[in-house]
Amino acid sequence: MTPPTSAAKLSLLDRFLPLWIFLAMGLGVGLGRAWPAIGPALDTVKVGGVSLPIAVGLFWMMYPVLAKVRYGALTGASANRKLFGASLLFNWVLGPLVMFALAWLFLPDLPHYRTGLVLIGLARCIAMVLIWNMLARGSGEVAALLVALNSVFQIFFYSLLGWLFLTEIPRWFGAAGTDFHVSMWDIAKSVLLFLGVPVIAGALTRFALVKRRGEEWYARSFLPKIGPVALLGLLYTIVLMFAMQGDKIVRLPMDVLRIAIPLVAYFAIMFTSAFLISKKLGFSYEDTAALSFTAAGNNFELAIAVSVGVFGIASGEALAGVVGPLIEVPALLALVYLSLWLRRRLFGETQAEASPATEGRA
Repeated sequence: MTPPTSAAKLSLLDRFLPLWIFLAMGLGVGLGRAWPAIGPALDTVKVGGVSLPIAVGLFWMMYPVLAKVRYGALTGASANRKLFGASLLFNWVLGPLVMFALAWLFLPDLPHYRTGLVLIGLARCIAMVLIWNMLARGSGEVAALLVALNSVFQIFFYSLLGWLFLTEIPRWFGAAGTDFHVSMWDIAKSVLLFLGVPVIAGALTRFALVKRRGEEWYARSFLPKIGPVALLGLLYTIVLMFAMQGDKIVRLPMDVLRIAIPLVAYFAIMFTSAFLISKKLGFSYEDTAALSFTAAGNNFELAIAVSVGVFGIASGEALAGVVGPLIEVPALLALVYLSLWLRRRLFGETQAEASPATEGRA
């Protein structure tokens, strides 16, 4: 499938992005198999419970996206109560419920993997979703606001929802619950590191350069230069994620498949329902895309950190956590193309657009 834009206007990186992503996945798996010690080596130093090289990759891919956000426009966007209400409904009511239902439907006999999926469903996205939204040409300002909203709710409600969905609700159906205790500070650290730091860096960059060189120079000269950096950071992160889990992927293919099926169903259900309902509510394409990707994405960094911290690195819960982003990457990339196709079909926007990764629109 090719993007609905003129190929001549796309850079080599953009034109073959799906190929680069799948090559990065293959390279990562190959490295993990050829050098089994790469996983423990990369995991030697951690930041907020996540491998330092992975943390570097997350910052690398998020910083250029957040440097594009027009922070002065956030005040106006925050006045859209209907949009925020829809986001809260999808992220904090429907998302956890859908993942809980799918986990029990597809993994009734595998409680450890099921618990790992529930933890993923509770961890709302604060990182990679900004990349997918950028590629789909959604609103960067709205996406940044919704991610910030998710971050605040994550700090205060992740532990409570974890207890509810893992310990209390299963008992309503006569199933055994799982003891779950995670401190609010552990979650806050993840949010501050993986969202707070790149947000501050992006905002300071925009403020300093616009003040010194002007808005037009920033949009036409600076942003096109740093645009491809985000996708390079994405590819770097994908290689490392797959390298760290390459051995498990090859050793336990059926386990990976069983975890992948409810994840794929989750991404499809959350994105399409959010997209269609947002259109029905009268939101613009840009706002619809931003809401839909934040509804479908998950904070796998937090889910993995919690799974490892509570259940151990060798647990089934941890394996489900690490399989999550490996499935999310191709699934959300496919949803980028679906979003662009729906843009033409539902919103009637057919004009050729500049490359989403390298365009200079602030």
